[in-house]
Amino acid sequence: MEQSIKLSVDAVVFGYESGTISVLLIKRKYNPFKGKWAIPGGFVLNDESLEEAVERELREETGVQINYLEQLYTFGNPKRDPRGRIISVAYFGLVHPNAFKIYASTDAEEVHWFKINELPELSFDHKEILDLAISRLQSKITYEPLGFELLDEKFPFSDLEKLYTTLLGRAIDRRNFRKKILKLNVLDELSEKVSKGSGRPANLFKFNEKRYFQLKKDGIVFDI
Repeated sequence: MEQSIKLSVDAVVFGYESGTISVLLIKRKYNPFKGKWAIPGGFVLNDESLEEAVERELREETGVQINYLEQLYTFGNPKRDPRGRIISVAYFGLVHPNAFKIYASTDAEEVHWFKINELPELSFDHKEILDLAISRLQSKITYEPLGFELLDEKFPFSDLEKLYTTLLGRAIDRRNFRKKILKLNVLDELSEKVSKGSGRPANLFKFNEKRYFQLKKDGIVFDI
């Protein structure tokens, strides 16, 4: 029997800002699921790689351009798409929403950031895709330091703590967390200080870009 399979890509883009995690969704302009919310994505063209396809679809449908998205999983349930047998390779990434001006285009009617605990009903099997992406993100931060793309260039250490507690969805041992992060040697402590609330002024930090990306490349596991 001759195969009749099409290949698509989907992009789960998380945004982090001020202690809130959101996900970028589009409202579909055409059937199936016309007028319903979905993860950005579409079919892979004959002459492009998977990475080129997911970056193009994300850019065309939302205006967001990300140079690196990590492959999440391949979804191939025969009944996942009413149009026929369509396999989707899903990707995910994490950005600062303010870094982009989002706009709907091509087959997207609207584009919007939704808080991950206030999501609309999703099309296709996109809830399954999103749930897996959230789980992967939470496990990812136990072996790879995050924050370079999400925090201001200079930030108090408390902002990094807040990022991790938000991503993990739970409290952390602050003293132990600080000790382990500083031991990674990816932060430079600055002489500049910032005042927050009624407490003592706190020193600002910045990521050492060279050491940070080398550590991400090498890979490391640190129990938070």
